[in-house]
Amino acid sequence: MAYGQQQHHEHSSDDGHRRHHGSHGTHDGSGGHGGSEVATPDGLAEILDLDAALFAPHLTALTGRVACLAGDGVRHIVDLGSGTGSGTFALLEQFPTARVTAVDSSPEMLERLVANARDRGFGERVRALEADAGAGLPGVVDADLVWASASLHHLDDPATALAGVRAALRPGGLLAVAEVDGMPAFLPEGGAAGALEARCREALDRLHAERMPHRGADWGVLLAAAGLPVEQERTERWELRAPLPEEAGRYAFLVFERIRTALEGRVGPEDLAALDRLVDGGSEDVRHRDDLVVRSTRETWAARRPA
Repeated sequence: MAYGQQQHHEHSSDDGHRRHHGSHGTHDGSGGHGGSEVATPDGLAEILDLDAALFAPHLTALTGRVACLAGDGVRHIVDLGSGTGSGTFALLEQFPTARVTAVDSSPEMLERLVANARDRGFGERVRALEADAGAGLPGVVDADLVWASASLHHLDDPATALAGVRAALRPGGLLAVAEVDGMPAFLPEGGAAGALEARCREALDRLHAERMPHRGADWGVLLAAAGLPVEQERTERWELRAPLPEEAGRYAFLVFERIRTALEGRVGPEDLAALDRLVDGGSEDVRHRDDLVVRSTRETWAARRPA
């Protein structure tokens, strides 16, 4: 997560967020650009990278719990909707003898991930697979672990996709799912700024409900229906408070830029003007504020294919 992973989040202004890169988590990009100069849509790769860098300790803790559940003997991992690779690299650290198949529908994201993997010394342990996860996982069999951060809610047909995941898992293999509750929050709760952010979040929720009907689904029920009984479910709030690294302002700026674009015509002119002030370089610009708090709620499920 990054948030995804990180994944693996609702940074996108439309339903292309995970269609651009397959996931987080959330969720979900890598902790850095790894020297890759590959162009990616609308700065999304930078958002994923910043999310992963800021929430790196949280992602390490999450993947550590996944490692405990997965047990010994994990050799093949699938990162479903890998984006720029935050989940891939976190899992490679947790499982030092494993290899990862990074699955994404965006060749640009995969190219960036592969470049990052080479720079980090993971090149021999990563295989890129350009595929639409909703249509199955061609050639993937006997996976010990499938990681899906901020990706499943973008699927048109979760039942079909989960059937493909189940087929890709070996008997006894683990599926780890991480989802987020919407866009990250940055402004102090309460007061005018917090009220503005709350209204924007509500408007984005309505937009995403139109385009991603499975966002907010009860994945425990869907996983069980797909023959993947849930062993663990957990909800936690990831929060970063002052003193924040400089990257937090850049992260907030990029997210609010995308929010401003997405909400054109969906909120009133006063709210649009207020959003403009958050990214216009002036005194209210999020890059200049000292009251930012980065908040994101993650829900995770761990399900296992019966042996």
